[in-house]
Amino acid sequence: MEANRSYVKGFIPYALAAFLISVVGGFSAVLGPAFVKDMGIAYNNTTWTALAQAMSTAACAPILGKLGDVLGRRFTLLVGIIVYTLGNALAALAPSLTVMLIARFIVGVGSAAVAPVVLSYIVTDFPPHAVAKGFSMYMLISSASVVFGPALSGLIISAYGWRAMVWVCVAICIAVFIPCALLKDKNAPPRRQLDHFDAPGAVFVLIFFSLMLCIPSFGQNFGWGSSAFLGVLIAALIALAALVLAERRAVHPILPGSFMRRRVFILSVLALTLTQGLMQANMTNTIVFVNYTQPDNTVISAYAISVMYLGMSLGAVFLGPLADRFEPRAVLSFSLLLTGVSCALLLRFTADASVLLLMSALGLLGFGLGGNGTIFMKVALSDLPGNQAGAATGTYGLFRDLAAPFGVAVFVPLFTNRITGYMAQGLSGADAAVQSIHSLAIIEILCAAAGIAVVLMLPRIHQEKQNQERRNHHAAQR
Repeated sequence: MEANRSYVKGFIPYALAAFLISVVGGFSAVLGPAFVKDMGIAYNNTTWTALAQAMSTAACAPILGKLGDVLGRRFTLLVGIIVYTLGNALAALAPSLTVMLIARFIVGVGSAAVAPVVLSYIVTDFPPHAVAKGFSMYMLISSASVVFGPALSGLIISAYGWRAMVWVCVAICIAVFIPCALLKDKNAPPRRQLDHFDAPGAVFVLIFFSLMLCIPSFGQNFGWGSSAFLGVLIAALIALAALVLAERRAVHPILPGSFMRRRVFILSVLALTLTQGLMQANMTNTIVFVNYTQPDNTVISAYAISVMYLGMSLGAVFLGPLADRFEPRAVLSFSLLLTGVSCALLLRFTADASVLLLMSALGLLGFGLGGNGTIFMKVALSDLPGNQAGAATGTYGLFRDLAAPFGVAVFVPLFTNRITGYMAQGLSGADAAVQSIHSLAIIEILCAAAGIAVVLMLPRIHQEKQNQERRNHHAAQR
């Protein structure tokens, strides 16, 4: 009992940090569209506000996860919260799109510092039989804490403007930092010497993955044959070559090759890329859809997004733990099927779509994503040694966090640019939005189907564990 209380009590500051990132993320879900609307600039600039944070969140995760192994997870956690707070404060003051992009990038850096150490604590300090429950707890905290964020932020923006909403986020950051700074992590491993840190690898990880996220957005916004797109593509290829060379020469590379070469990791990342991006893309696209079709209704999309996060909470609670009892790939197939059904509901959207329909589509999507997000963590992060937990969870966080912004980078400009194209053909803004969301639904259904096909190629994890237990038993008898 004492041991149980010890690891649960030690998790409190990490749980608070996970709550912070999620609740502020929920409040900020409607920031991009509100900001571009207030500034009087085109809605496709929503892509850049989302992309700026996504770039740093994903690309910095393995770097800061590696540093967390060396500098200590508690120190990394506190610094991450401070950076996250400063980024939100700068966003509240942003006078232009350029400053807002810088602010969101800084917010992403803070988020990238927090997430790996939270996962690292679960992997190393939770007892083996409770790790899956720890991941479910993490997903529950992450999703449940944003349930009311979009709706409340929509109301605050309607009454006082988006800047007031962001200052509320800053106040939340400060309120969470205080107990995190006061609570101690008695089981934290000691700091280690910063020997052989892969500085070139860190630089090229940041450059390459940031450029990779820009490729689809530049292609769709500037044209696939434009100099802007070709410049980003060439720079990304050069950065990739430099990254591969740097990692081969590094004594302790940023990206752990042995962890990344595992079949379960590769297939999990591929399935995440095909499906998890639907979450952020559909969330942003629903806001834009409502702005085109029901411009006088400023909170309907916020309510729908809150229901999506409620669905994620329920999915984490009910679907996630099923992977401990049943074959994970079977549970994953079911959860991905739910995401496909939710995308099919987009085909029912009309110019006067009810809040009930919007809530049903996003709520069902969230339920599926909450389940598969938990299970993918269980599959990809199993059996990690403690001294590599930060680097491995950071690397997984990199590819997990790339999935959502990749979906944003592909599906948001696809949606908004199709609206522009349909309007150029003479359709009204509302009719163009309906046609565009229907086209997007078909593409997303195909992505969900492809994700299920990838999941079915995962090894049978329960069967492998049973075989290993039999082998251990026979070896013990001999």
